[in-house]
Amino acid sequence: MQKPVIGVTPLFDRARDSYWMLPGYFQALEQAGAAPVMLPLTDDEAALSHIVDTLDGFLIAGGQDVSPSVYGEEQKPTCAETCPERDAMEGVLLRLLWDADKPVFGICRGLQILNAHLGGTLYQDLITEHPSDTNHRMAAPYDRAEHLVSLIKDAPLYPLLGAEEIGVNSCHHQAIKTLAPCLQPMAIAPDGLAEAVYAPDKRFVWAVQWHPEFFFKKDENSRKLFAAFVNAAR
Repeated sequence: MQKPVIGVTPLFDRARDSYWMLPGYFQALEQAGAAPVMLPLTDDEAALSHIVDTLDGFLIAGGQDVSPSVYGEEQKPTCAETCPERDAMEGVLLRLLWDADKPVFGICRGLQILNAHLGGTLYQDLITEHPSDTNHRMAAPYDRAEHLVSLIKDAPLYPLLGAEEIGVNSCHHQAIKTLAPCLQPMAIAPDGLAEAVYAPDKRFVWAVQWHPEFFFKKDENSRKLFAAFVNAAR
């Protein structure tokens, strides 16, 4: 059976002026039966349109904070480094993917840019804007559960994982504040944050706030997430 080709958005290191990739994204996709490739960092619509037509699915990776300008806010001092190049690229890419109904899987920043692009807003800094007893900024190593999330029974993550609660790793300081109108929650943290979302009107547009790319070697639920995405792209 031919492997679906999955485009992964690049990570950008401004200090080194380089694109790079965490191996967990590629390794998890390969284990699930896909052939991953890293995308160019460009907002050229013609180039991205050709890529969307050519590839089978797209993973929107983690990275820097989403620029608050994407969701119509001024940047606060508590907002960390942003990446306008990725904001611009992923804005064009997500619009093309939405129109083409191609499978999309967002992780951490990927969930945040998806929500912001579709009309939602973000907490720029959870510690100051949404303080809670839930630790969303765990210390390494990241291949372990830090807190639980509750799965919503009428959302597709619940039948996939077959559990009411799962343990997730957690390393983020931004999160969904208001959910985009076309998204629905799939998992909720103990402090009420939406930790997984999906677009019910699309074939497969899912995103999670946690990091299955760090956890998949030990965690069956993480492997099931990547397998569901790859199967949707197959």
